[in-house]
Amino acid sequence: MPPQPEPTAGQTDWFIHDRFGLFIHWGIYSMAARHEWVKNREKIPDETYQKYFDHFNPDLYDPREWAQAAKDAGMKYFVVTTKHHDGFCLFDSRYTGYKATNTPAGRDLIAPMVEAFRGEGLRVGFYHSLIDWHHPEFPVDGLHPMRDNVEYREREKDRDIRQYAEYLHNQSRELLTNYGDVDILWYDFSYSGADYGWSKGKGKEDWQSEKLMKMVRELQPGIIVNDRLEIGGDLKTPEQYQPREWVKVDGKPVVWEACQTLNGSWGYDRDNLDWKPVDMLVRMLVDTVSKGGNLLLNVGPTARGTFDPRALETLKGIGDWMRLHDRSIYGCTQSDYPAPQDCRYTQNGNRLYLHLFAWPPFAIHLDGLAGKVKYAQLLNDASEIRIQKGAIGHGAGSDSAGDSTLTLRLPIQKPDVAVPVIELFLAE
Repeated sequence: MPPQPEPTAGQTDWFIHDRFGLFIHWGIYSMAARHEWVKNREKIPDETYQKYFDHFNPDLYDPREWAQAAKDAGMKYFVVTTKHHDGFCLFDSRYTGYKATNTPAGRDLIAPMVEAFRGEGLRVGFYHSLIDWHHPEFPVDGLHPMRDNVEYREREKDRDIRQYAEYLHNQSRELLTNYGDVDILWYDFSYSGADYGWSKGKGKEDWQSEKLMKMVRELQPGIIVNDRLEIGGDLKTPEQYQPREWVKVDGKPVVWEACQTLNGSWGYDRDNLDWKPVDMLVRMLVDTVSKGGNLLLNVGPTARGTFDPRALETLKGIGDWMRLHDRSIYGCTQSDYPAPQDCRYTQNGNRLYLHLFAWPPFAIHLDGLAGKVKYAQLLNDASEIRIQKGAIGHGAGSDSAGDSTLTLRLPIQKPDVAVPVIELFLAE
């Protein structure tokens, strides 16, 4: 039997079935178009950063187009940045004026997004930053944009994190009461282990995480909460890397989700040209599911409210593959069978899916599967793949393999898909 993740307080059954979601990082940093951490990286003071707030007007914003692109890519849920570290809110919060309704956009940008994605059948997730570089009571620490301005630090040294925590809790309550059922709450992030000499990082005591989580569970009992409050949570969230195996805590497999970008930046970054090709992203998705995880793949929309054409092209390419191969992803998980080199298995009951990251000549040998496969076919076109017990060869010098080896006879030409998949119908 494949591993079973540890039970969670949140309802994760749908999550581990759906496997693939869209991350959206959007805010006024899209106007700078130099990464979502531009305020931090360039140490921009509030008065300079204000120009982005004053001119934010996403006139081409149509969340129905975003939702359609996500659905066509095979994604089943989305998570959007309601507020990132710069403190700007895409929603109409009563606790701040630093929000989309007070920009030239003039409206709550989250509500129509939620409606559009729900309309396409996707589940709803909210990212909300624990950090806030705009709030007047968030301490100036080693991550703050004004960290190197000694005069500013001295002037603002009496900021009270307790007042900020109240603000954080109040906004969390808004998000969980004003938009209907919310499936995922993605907080980001704790850094209590950081020591900047003159300041410490922030963590669960600062956020009052236990109290916050209690409120979240009361308002939305089934919601999935990530692990960045420093008090556990329902899922682990490795970022910008692929784990070697199923993610474990105390040696036990847990629900997990890899979050990855299309080009190395989360927010819109005009000049970042490190776009990952479609076949790499498909392999990333397969690799994640083969280890029992989900993939949350990010798009950073432009300041006019559109997806970059390169992002749309990438999503379409993934969607072309998913249309033919989605049953090797949805409802699938890690298999007990050892996959051959340059391959990954996913499994759903008696369906075993062999994903070939490299196309071998003539045949591929599968250890431990002799006598266990009733039928095999290429998933993209349902064309038969012939099977035989043992390895190819005859006479002197033939390849030898144990009685447990199953051989699949392959066509010379690789199927014209990003990652070919062979569907194996198991006898048991």
